Amino acid sequence: MGSLTKIITPPTQQKGSTRANGIRFYKKLVECAHADKSTVLDQLDTTLNGLSRDEVERRLEKYGPNEVAREKRLTVLTRLWDNFKNPLVVLLLILAIISYLTGDLPSALIMLTMVLIGIVLRFGQESRADSAAEKLREMVSTTATVIRSGKRQEIPLRDLVPGDIVTLSAGDMIPSDVRLLSAKDLFLNQSALTGESLPVEKTPVIVDGSNQNPLEMNNLLFLGSAVESGTGTAVVIQTGNETYFGSMASDIAGQHPLTSFEKGVTSFTWLMIGFMAVMVPLVFLFNGISKGNWLEALMFALAVAVGLTPEMLPAIVTINLSKGAIAMSRKKVIVKQLNAIQNFGAMDVLCTDKTGTITEGKIVLEKHLDVLGQESERVLHYGYINSYYQTGLKNLMDVAILDYEHLNEELQVDEDYRKIDELPFDFERRRMSVIVEDSKSQHILICKGAVEEIMRLSTHVEIDGVVMDVLPEHDEHRKRRVHELNAEGFRVIAVAYRTFSGENEEPHYTLQDESDLTLLGYLAFLDPPKETVQETLDKLKGHGVMVKILTGDNDAVARKICRDVGLPVDRILLGSEIEGMNTVQLAEAAESITVFAKLSPAHKERIIRALQSMNHVVGFMGDGINDAPALKTADVSISVDTAVDIAKESSGIILLENSLLVLDQGVMEGRRVFGNIIKYIRMAASSNFGNMFSMLGASIILPFIPMLPIQVLTINLLYDFLQTAIPSDNVDPEWLAKPRKWDISGIRRYMLHIGPISSLFDYMTYFFMLYVFNCWANPVLLHSGWFVESLFTQTLIIHVIRTNKIPFIQSRASKPLLLTSLAIIIFGAWLPYSPLANSLGLVALQPLYWLLLAGMLLSYILLTQVIKTCYVRRFPE
Repeated sequence: MGSLTKIITPPTQQKGSTRANGIRFYKKLVECAHADKSTVLDQLDTTLNGLSRDEVERRLEKYGPNEVAREKRLTVLTRLWDNFKNPLVVLLLILAIISYLTGDLPSALIMLTMVLIGIVLRFGQESRADSAAEKLREMVSTTATVIRSGKRQEIPLRDLVPGDIVTLSAGDMIPSDVRLLSAKDLFLNQSALTGESLPVEKTPVIVDGSNQNPLEMNNLLFLGSAVESGTGTAVVIQTGNETYFGSMASDIAGQHPLTSFEKGVTSFTWLMIGFMAVMVPLVFLFNGISKGNWLEALMFALAVAVGLTPEMLPAIVTINLSKGAIAMSRKKVIVKQLNAIQNFGAMDVLCTDKTGTITEGKIVLEKHLDVLGQESERVLHYGYINSYYQTGLKNLMDVAILDYEHLNEELQVDEDYRKIDELPFDFERRRMSVIVEDSKSQHILICKGAVEEIMRLSTHVEIDGVVMDVLPEHDEHRKRRVHELNAEGFRVIAVAYRTFSGENEEPHYTLQDESDLTLLGYLAFLDPPKETVQETLDKLKGHGVMVKILTGDNDAVARKICRDVGLPVDRILLGSEIEGMNTVQLAEAAESITVFAKLSPAHKERIIRALQSMNHVVGFMGDGINDAPALKTADVSISVDTAVDIAKESSGIILLENSLLVLDQGVMEGRRVFGNIIKYIRMAASSNFGNMFSMLGASIILPFIPMLPIQVLTINLLYDFLQTAIPSDNVDPEWLAKPRKWDISGIRRYMLHIGPISSLFDYMTYFFMLYVFNCWANPVLLHSGWFVESLFTQTLIIHVIRTNKIPFIQSRASKPLLLTSLAIIIFGAWLPYSPLANSLGLVALQPLYWLLLAGMLLSYILLTQVIKTCYVRRFPE
């Protein structure tokens, strides 16, 4: 072949888009695969004797270490700063500083305490999760065997450079992207890259120019795959971020995109800040102008600002999320990102890889059939004896056969069968044989291997214990049966035998004895689904979560697995078809199709984005390198305990146990968490919206300040104390039945319906206090009456807003919330008569007031319940 274009690109040219990295990666490897060995070595300026020490040092300095990008673990200061970068936290700190400067130390301490609670809880949980995830990380490889200056040596993986000659053997991890120079029976496991669970054969033969997919080129090996069997020698083409692995790692390393939950909390925060920006200046101006005391007006406006600030939001969110994370940790699930808990509950589509996630990630013997396709113990027995006495490297299928350990005792292999000889496996014959002597001194050659090879050598066939000649029409039937098994995703091998008299005292068997065989049947292998998959999928479906399979494996295997676990497979969309689709077409297809096969990492990411564009909250569960981009893009990313390092780094949740039932438990926990967060947000939004009208009206109507700043802050403190019990509250089963998404427009709509009700009863309180108790000249009494009414209504209304049902009757709050509410009401009723009354500016209230208050509270609860019921019927979502 002609000379190659420049193959190696130094790191100084690596600064660019991921797309540019991918194009460069693609081009280099394709050129190397299409070139002969001598051309590749020449262009890399290396020989089969390897590089010299000086040349290695020069290239290491030029190209950098063989390390891929990974998410940097946040420092303590960075993590703290990230928690402080919240507009609500910043606002609270500003208000605390103003309160301190104006002499209001209690208010400043209260706000600082709320800020610290939220930050410390979130910081502690995320740090613990990060530490646990760090311990789980599995390094791809620590050393590589290279030839340098003609000598074989072990070097740290990071010291590998382009042009190095590496040697490979069974059990080795591929240390970088390499071009194979020589190989003997080399098989690789590259399931982490492609999703295929079965080994792939690799050869140094030049690839046909029509093949342009590097992953399908048999002379290319990639970082992240492993040698299953055989040996080989290769030359390093690319290292670090220039590898296939690295091109994805550099793409996903860094900050995750904001989820719908994070965006929602931020939207609500700015909504509340907007209210304050309007409300506080108006209250200040109205009171300053009408009362003439600008300092008093400023202090009151500042107290109103504190009252309107949902300062408990960071703490409530963090406590709820931490509570969910602790609950999940008891089920051996690491929650790396707290927000992933809520996203679990909002998720309505779960996309999952196949290999290692819904399947066991290992090959098992599923069927042992005779030539008619019926289950046959004799086929299994002969297959077991063959694998048992094989002395060569046992492949995954041998391991699967030997998992039937009970056969050793059942067949009494050691006692009844004595090994005589062995004809080892090779990739030209694609079969291997063992010869054993049975208890009747008869020699039996048991041969297993590729179906077409065994059938070619078989002149007889055994059916129900009867041996007969092979007929062409029967042969065609047997080939169809094998084809049907392959179409169902099985890897099939055949088993045959031949008997000898055993009269020769020193028998010696040759390859010529593998002839005139009797075909016995077939062994069919598959990577089976995990035991808990079907139950998990049924539960997720019952809870409104659609499950879709996104696999790099072929469509036949995907179809078989999906049918086994009860997923509908009307149509399978292939990666090649996705290539021809635009975003809109893919989104429409992704809505209706359940199974996607032969996907690249970019295809998986496109499918996730397409589903998100259709307003779905999408989860993705994967374990391989090829899953990392999809994990990064998904709203909630899940990896399993056996996942590769890059998949764990990309995930918000890591499952430590094999059972997938924890997925459904995670969905329920997420909905419980979100339900309690929404309760607080609805309460805060409705209360603040109502208070806005009440404060403005009171500032205009009353000839004095509507309420003392200390009273506003006391109500706020007691209300905050009450809200700390919300994370412990029960959530109605109806709420948990389906996915719940963040909807700021729904919160705004709820606020507009429920908020004004509290203002109505505040104005009623003004009326009673002014005209029944003649408080025009008695501001202390009015302050006391409004203080108690505000505290009582805000406390009781929690129980109406917390459920869509009838409170106390159809749905009861948790004991902590009930007891806290009762304690607040008793304490609030005691305050006007307590020793604290004078310092709080309160006075004793007349019996008539309590009678009127009871009537107002009952009316308030009933009216709110009626409005809420009408709202729920009109807006059921």
